[in-house]
Amino acid sequence: MALIYTTSHGDDAARFFRPLVELYEHVYSEPPYEEGPAQVARFRDSLPGEAGRLGFRLVTATEDSSLVGGAYGWTMLPFDWWSRADGEPPAEVREASKFAVMEWIVHPGRRGKGIGAELMRRLLARQPARYATLASDPRSHARKVYARNGWWQAGTSRMPWEGGPVMDLLVLDLLDEAVQGV
Repeated sequence: MALIYTTSHGDDAARFFRPLVELYEHVYSEPPYEEGPAQVARFRDSLPGEAGRLGFRLVTATEDSSLVGGAYGWTMLPFDWWSRADGEPPAEVREASKFAVMEWIVHPGRRGKGIGAELMRRLLARQPARYATLASDPRSHARKVYARNGWWQAGTSRMPWEGGPVMDLLVLDLLDEAVQGV
């Protein structure tokens, strides 16, 4: 059966929360993340609030009614930045609105088939924000993927739980012609 991509906003996204939490638990139990029940519960409990944020967008990929991937984020207004950042981003990023990519996950058995790239392309398509930003674990394979696709590091931040990793705060210029096809 074919993959079906769906874009949801706000309360409409709630129908995907349960399978998204299950996928999150599966993906983030792997190295290097090795997250446990406390992190999964934090993710599950944060989803309704995330969906209520300005500019919230969730893109999902399903096959045979099973979720195989998802990506979501919301708008950061000008002068907003990551709350636990080690400093401010460059002025042009700080002063612009940004789309914060909060999660981008694909089932391990479905990676390498272009699903993640299509999720990100759809998530960032037609964004009114000048920049996209996200936090990436520098130990992860995803961090290398971001670098290959034009994301650059603007700082670091520590995850909120005890022993949480230091994350690279990345930025992508959405007006860059090389990114227009994203």
